[in-house]
Amino acid sequence: MLTQNPDDSIFNQLEAFGHKKVVFCSDPDTGLKAIIAVHDTTLGPALGGTRMWAYKNEVDALQDVLRLSKSMTYKSAIAGLNLGGGKAVIIGDSRKDKTEALLRKFGRFIKNLNGEFITAVDVGTNPRDMEYIRMETQHVMGVPESIGGSGDPTPIAALGVFMGIKACVKELYGNDNITGKTIIVQGIGHVGENLVKLLRDENAKVYISDINEELLGQIAKKYGAQAVSNNSIFDIDADIYAPCALGATVNTQTISKLKCGIIAGSANNQLQDETVHGQMLLEKGILFAPDYVINAGGIINCYSELMGFSKKRTMQLTENIYEATRNVLKLSKAENISTVVAANKIAEKRIADIKKVKSTY
Repeated sequence: MLTQNPDDSIFNQLEAFGHKKVVFCSDPDTGLKAIIAVHDTTLGPALGGTRMWAYKNEVDALQDVLRLSKSMTYKSAIAGLNLGGGKAVIIGDSRKDKTEALLRKFGRFIKNLNGEFITAVDVGTNPRDMEYIRMETQHVMGVPESIGGSGDPTPIAALGVFMGIKACVKELYGNDNITGKTIIVQGIGHVGENLVKLLRDENAKVYISDINEELLGQIAKKYGAQAVSNNSIFDIDADIYAPCALGATVNTQTISKLKCGIIAGSANNQLQDETVHGQMLLEKGILFAPDYVINAGGIINCYSELMGFSKKRTMQLTENIYEATRNVLKLSKAENISTVVAANKIAEKRIADIKKVKSTY
């Protein structure tokens, strides 16, 4: 039994999120326990990464996959891609529980969806894992370049965030020059590091923080950034805060401390509560670039792989994030609504418009 509360039944949850299909995958022989969520396929097949995580229970795993798959629908819609939204989670510790057999079995479940769901890399999975899944199904992107894939998506993801930052700077200052601007990058994983490089190449002053202190020192030295502790980042008087690690770092407590004029980063679900904190940022006059708008570089990379686009076309699509962000900021200002509400309205309008196109054979 997943839950004791009858109001939280699986079908009620699917209805609340507007999902089309959720598949529970169980295989005792390989130890596979996974959930695949297909949220919407109006614009095209549902594309989303597979996350492997040691969830406390199945309820948490279901909540995560429902939330993440819905955001993928919106991410693809606002990026102008012909893709729906989906996501998969494998319940387990990616460092200990991952095996070739488990991943290939998972690939079989994807194959049975006949192209309705296409997967890619996410937290706890890597291109090698995608190779194993590819052994059982063609419906997987993000495989290494050596076997015909698009390779590492992180430079493209960082470029998208960079374009989003420039769009916000343009809105606030009248031009998008970031030379001399001070930016806090929280989290310097692959995307964060690539973002630091892009920012330093344009002579922005960059503060960086990360839980990995050794890495922090290396990146600071490599790019001429200033390392700061996680505890002190909200005390820094910076122009831009770029969360590139965990979600929910923008909450009631941190909003009261924030001294920046812009929040724009790669982390998913940066606002602890989209409605409450989106409104709080609007009232405080802080420009928030919705994460799913500016961190779409990864899915653009996968889409290009799926469509057989060139690297040049991938870069063009990613640079379009600048205009997508500007459109969100304009609507937010015109209607005095939070940027989250504005982004959702734009995404929902595109889905509704294309639904009309597809209403006849």
